[in-house]
Amino acid sequence: MTHPNDPALRDGARMMADALAQWRAQGPRPDLWVFAYASLVWRPEFEAVEQRMARVYGHHRCLQMWSRVNRGTPERPGLVFTLLPGGSCSGLALRVPHKQVEALMPTLWAREMPNPVYDPKWLLCQTALGPVRALAFTLSRRSPSYTGHLSPERYREIFTHSRGRYGTTLDYARQTFEGLLQHGIHDRALERLLRLAQ
Repeated sequence: MTHPNDPALRDGARMMADALAQWRAQGPRPDLWVFAYASLVWRPEFEAVEQRMARVYGHHRCLQMWSRVNRGTPERPGLVFTLLPGGSCSGLALRVPHKQVEALMPTLWAREMPNPVYDPKWLLCQTALGPVRALAFTLSRRSPSYTGHLSPERYREIFTHSRGRYGTTLDYARQTFEGLLQHGIHDRALERLLRLAQ
């Protein structure tokens, strides 16, 4: 039986067009804010003219999305971060100037949505200079890419063995932890997970 959240049934180009239309509807010549909570913190691959410490309420960062290419294989899936409903998340709000958005979006989409797994959402980010609405890549718990609860033993096994096109799940998790720390964000839940690899 096919699943409504199955990436094979989702039109990534249509989802990007929708995101662009929602961005254009934000007012005359709006800039684009992107909420960075994992690799976009330490390897954004685009120039943000402004970055602000930001907190999102209603979603939390977690290492609970299967990766069968970038950080694992179909035989030995790895994990990548996502935003799941509930709780809150500290990260960075990155601002892209209006005139660069149209050119950037296909690059950002190719990076974040090569398979249209994430649900792009506009989330309210609280910053010291006031709230901004930012594009964020979230996941539904109904998605086949959502891992559900993983035991410490399963995390340990994935950290030990899962490697994909861009390296290991463990390296990715460590780089994210350290990248967040460089901005003064201490993710204690991630720190506890990383201890399993020692």
